[in-house]
Amino acid sequence: MDAAPRDPAQRGSAPRPGRRPGTTAVGTALALAVGLGGLGLALPATAAEQGTVEAGRVADSAAGPIDYTVYLPPGYDDAEQEYPTLYLLHGRGDTQAAWQQVTGDLDELIGAGEIQPMVVVMPDAPWNDRGSWYTDSLYTGDATGAGAGTAVETAFTRDLVAHVDATYRTVEDREARAVGGYSMGGAGALRFTLAHQDTFSAGIVLSPAVYVPQPPADSSARDYGAYGVGTAPFDADRYTELSYPAALAALDPALPVHLFVAVGDDEWANPDPAEATHDIDFESARLYNQARRVPGVTAELRVLDGGHDWEVWRPAFREGVVDVSARLRTTPAAPWDAELLGSAGDDRAGGVAALPDGGTAVALNLAGAWDGYEPAGGLDTVVVRRDADGAEVWRHAVATAADDRAYGVVPGADGGVLVAGYTKGDLDGAHAGTTRDDGFVAAVTADGERAWTLQTGDPGAADRFYAVAPDGAGGAYVAGYTSGAVGDAPSAGDKDALVGRVSAAGELLWLRQVGGPGEDKALAVAASPDGAVSVGGVSGGGMPGAERAGANDGWVARYDADGELEWLRAVATRENDQVNGLVARSDGSVVAVGHTRGALGEGGNLGDNDVVVRALDATGEVLWTTQVGTSTDDRGVTGVLGADDAVLVVGTTYGALGTAVGGVDVVTFPVAADGTPGEATQTGSRERDGADEWDDANLFAAPAPASGPESDDPAGTTGEGAALLTGLTYGAPAGTTNAGAADVFVARVPWDAVVPGSGTGEPPLTVTAESRCLAGKAYVAVRATSTADAPVDVELATPYGTRIVADVAPAANAYQSFPVRATTVPAGEATATADGRAVVVFGAGWGAGTGMVSR
Repeated sequence: MDAAPRDPAQRGSAPRPGRRPGTTAVGTALALAVGLGGLGLALPATAAEQGTVEAGRVADSAAGPIDYTVYLPPGYDDAEQEYPTLYLLHGRGDTQAAWQQVTGDLDELIGAGEIQPMVVVMPDAPWNDRGSWYTDSLYTGDATGAGAGTAVETAFTRDLVAHVDATYRTVEDREARAVGGYSMGGAGALRFTLAHQDTFSAGIVLSPAVYVPQPPADSSARDYGAYGVGTAPFDADRYTELSYPAALAALDPALPVHLFVAVGDDEWANPDPAEATHDIDFESARLYNQARRVPGVTAELRVLDGGHDWEVWRPAFREGVVDVSARLRTTPAAPWDAELLGSAGDDRAGGVAALPDGGTAVALNLAGAWDGYEPAGGLDTVVVRRDADGAEVWRHAVATAADDRAYGVVPGADGGVLVAGYTKGDLDGAHAGTTRDDGFVAAVTADGERAWTLQTGDPGAADRFYAVAPDGAGGAYVAGYTSGAVGDAPSAGDKDALVGRVSAAGELLWLRQVGGPGEDKALAVAASPDGAVSVGGVSGGGMPGAERAGANDGWVARYDADGELEWLRAVATRENDQVNGLVARSDGSVVAVGHTRGALGEGGNLGDNDVVVRALDATGEVLWTTQVGTSTDDRGVTGVLGADDAVLVVGTTYGALGTAVGGVDVVTFPVAADGTPGEATQTGSRERDGADEWDDANLFAAPAPASGPESDDPAGTTGEGAALLTGLTYGAPAGTTNAGAADVFVARVPWDAVVPGSGTGEPPLTVTAESRCLAGKAYVAVRATSTADAPVDVELATPYGTRIVADVAPAANAYQSFPVRATTVPAGEATATADGRAVVVFGAGWGAGTGMVSR
């Protein structure tokens, strides 16, 4: 260690006791917060299942022998399964022992079901006097005492990986491998991930000692020969050759990679103002902002409270390993069956609709030229009409020289369509010189001609329509916001929500403005069969008649056909809540779809945002609430009505509500008329799908035509059997290539409104359950052993959540552990279900009345 460190990569970073973090918002639980009554579990606490840690050695490599420590997950010796692999690189001057302190974190996270079991390799890197930077060094050494360099990069990425795959039961595929590191190890992890895409698919990059374009004059990256040539310990051209900008420029987007970057906000500040941009917190932000703009790279950035030490690295590792675990794949993903549309620019989806003749209409928001279409301005709305066979009938641009963006398309009069959104230009020919957003509704005839355009709003303020629904008479209801004043109502605050009705002839029949002192937006609208209209959204300061509950409150209101407010209800906790979609049902009730960080359902919050689904009757009374989530970020976006008033909920997830694909996935699951949720399905690419970089949803759904124009229900008004989805993707469906930035996907998703669990007969499972205590936290663990003759999907359910384990082989175990957010674990039931047949185990059999404190 240097007595007077000059930069963070020179500081001591040997392991020392760190702040023990709480569980980060991570995991894979599918939690049900409805219909569970007072069920609970009373189980004896047991010790945490622990992995094993052992030493290993690669006898020969490009750099000579490699010593390492390997963590093998709980159950490794008792099973035959193959595991994903994570390699962890230590910092300058440290040893393989530095990473061994996280083995307890791995035990806890695996035991809690928050990461998948994995083999974790912690190699030693003694070369260049422990300042190798994990490069293939060309330095021959000199009289200063620095050791000669060697081919560390090749040794690790080729020889160590081959040895581990030959020695342990690991999946020999890039999609099952990740690499992480801190400081110098963070630089190595970044290099390995970007320059060896055929070996690694993800990197955990903590406080990386990387500098652009060159290290500062006093950086230890210049001293140890990692970037040296011959007798010179540092060569600027060699550094540039090995730098991450060069690796990003050469990156193959066909082999996508993910980076989790984290850094402390109290990093060492270089006293030379000219070198301030080389502070590692600044460099980490630069890395993130450069990497996420490269096709084939997704990235997350976290800034934590702390400096260049384990006070940052340990909690950052906990969050990072969960983020990366959700992306590691041990079996091939099912191909994503969807159509890809889009330009080389940053495009967005604008809506999808099924039409009475069995055809469809899709609205695109294009940022560039596409398939013969030449753009009119910044962002253009283009509506594409297709027949029942999928052939294009016409395309129609709703565009000016400024930005125009659609937020929904619905059937209109006489076979036409209506599209709504906002424009910054003169869309109707009566707003020349406008510079602020206006809401618009445009009607396109069945022949693809513009019938009329309505453009409206406060001339001096921004106004947008964010949702549209057919009114049943050829017109539409619209919803959005104004930052000014429209109609007779004065502005109540920052932004006010808008809801209005437009006739089939393009006349604005009424427009209502409602809001409180904060920023209020209407994000969803749905027309009921009785002629009323429901609207929902988010409020920053509370809505009239609904007391403010938290930072942002969700809300739902109902208006009659003439625009008179009947009621307004908050959908809110003390945390952040939002209503994003509404589905009107046949009995006049409405189902709100959104997300919450609080506990709107009976089972409480599962981590970060959870999907929330709430039904309200025609008088505004709550019928039921279902809260579903993992301990990562899950958000409900919209829904589709199905048979018997069931609803297909559509949203996004960072976790594994179903089987995770990677990045942000699109998730769908049915909810029965009584609020009971069914099995979740995740689709998408390895990249971000359904939401942009700020997690703002860009996802639309509509009932699909059941079977073409000859069907009894050609427009799919009940949604039975399938739904149409469209949204943005930064990846691509199978067999296609992303045109650049975000493109638009269109997919048909089959679904069954029947909730699983109705089967009969002897279940092919044996089940045990117990309580356990991990790091002072209570969990309920359920293990089901398959007695079936073929692989089965097993659903494990407790009052604290439900999870689905797919493709459990005969005689193999499905094991999940559920966190209990309570001071005791009361008696109750756990259920394991396969092939629609369930085994129910009652809590009294496990020691009813035995309490356990969760601290």
